[in-house]
Amino acid sequence: VILVGCCPSGTASNVMVFLARGNVALAVAIASVSTILAPIVTPLLILLLASKWVNISIGSLFISIIQVVIIPLMLGFIVKKFFGKQAEAGAKALPLVSVISIVLIVSAVVAGSQAQLAKTGLLIFAVVVLHNVLGFLLGFFFARLCGMDLAKQKAVAMEVGMQNSGLGLGVAIATAHFSPLAAVPSAIFSVWHNISGSVLAFIFSRMKDKKKVGT
Repeated sequence: VILVGCCPSGTASNVMVFLARGNVALAVAIASVSTILAPIVTPLLILLLASKWVNISIGSLFISIIQVVIIPLMLGFIVKKFFGKQAEAGAKALPLVSVISIVLIVSAVVAGSQAQLAKTGLLIFAVVVLHNVLGFLLGFFFARLCGMDLAKQKAVAMEVGMQNSGLGLGVAIATAHFSPLAAVPSAIFSVWHNISGSVLAFIFSRMKDKKKVGT
């Protein structure tokens, strides 16, 4: 569970912010910065909370940033610049494509961890759910406390509540430095946070900023 909290925010959170009609630019910035800082911050947090030092490959994280953040952004800018009308028409279908992709990735994670998931009880699942819900709540209300508008509050809530736990980083750290059983919370979280994130995105999409409505 500590490993889950020490991981940077995942790319799925950016999709959820988009679906929630939040500030996607802020979400991408948070995900990028947290991933860049992960080689330093994640080991320090794990050392502080779990008394265990772990090594994270800076090169692999840098490649990950290029693949899942920089390249998609560059392609998006190019398509928007030269194929503006087509991009606007295709934007309606892209959320569905993103959700289907996330479901396929999560299915792969579950398939690879099914033996370990079968051995765990409801306690780990309950702790993971509580961890995720608290992340959403703390992110949302801390952003509100800082005076951010609703779109930014949505982005911060998603980025705090959703981590890159099961899609590589969390599971890899657990199996390499602890035990296969330690990877179970990360595997469960990778499934659960996409479900809870989708539900929260639906709720957020119905919310309107009272300040903007008033003006």
